[in-house]
Amino acid sequence: MSLLSSPEFWVALFQIILINIVLSGDNAVVIALACRDLPQRQQKKAIVFGSVGAIVLRVVLTFFAVYLLTLPYLKLVGAVLLLWIGVGLLKGEDDGEELSSNANLAAAIKTIIVADLVMSLDNVIGVAAAAKGNVPLLVIGLVISIPLIIYGSTLILKLMARFPVIITIGAGLLGWVAGEMALSDPAVKDWAEGQHTLHMLAPAIGAALVVATGKWLTIRAAAQGAIEPVGDRTAA
Repeated sequence: MSLLSSPEFWVALFQIILINIVLSGDNAVVIALACRDLPQRQQKKAIVFGSVGAIVLRVVLTFFAVYLLTLPYLKLVGAVLLLWIGVGLLKGEDDGEELSSNANLAAAIKTIIVADLVMSLDNVIGVAAAAKGNVPLLVIGLVISIPLIIYGSTLILKLMARFPVIITIGAGLLGWVAGEMALSDPAVKDWAEGQHTLHMLAPAIGAALVVATGKWLTIRAAAQGAIEPVGDRTAA
């Protein structure tokens, strides 16, 4: 009880919640993108289960964040993975395969958890700093952030249904974050600090790469789908 009556506890808790609100906007975009092709009933399940799973992993990651982020090449690998996720989300997973609803739901949850884990490397550092080593405070702050992320994802999902261009913007955002993440890797950070132009160029290239690749794969898949029926009719 003495913990709850401490002003420092409430100040630090507010800081953790604020950090999650500010830094989880891109995570909410990922969640919404991953769920957009699911039936409405399954969208809610994917958002809830994916968000909770992501938060649990974020708690675990936060405990090791300071050490992990000193390892060279970790963020470079994460940046590549984030680019891959962005392209996959923009292209969509419905390539004509007959997947069961459960498989789609599981895939969406998996995408949410993996993407949140990759994108939270910088987020958890801020949260860990605000918690100042207070484990109960850290867990409470992250648990409170769950409904905030879920609400943000639900709102973005509704906007995507009305304005499909948000899907492209969201995928581009993942590429932008990947570019920023790569430059902050300890293996290249010292060199990158002297390359001021690169700090704008790398995120822009990441965003353009995701959008261009995703659009190209979408167009190619559509073209193949249009050609196949012609071949069938010819064979007949």
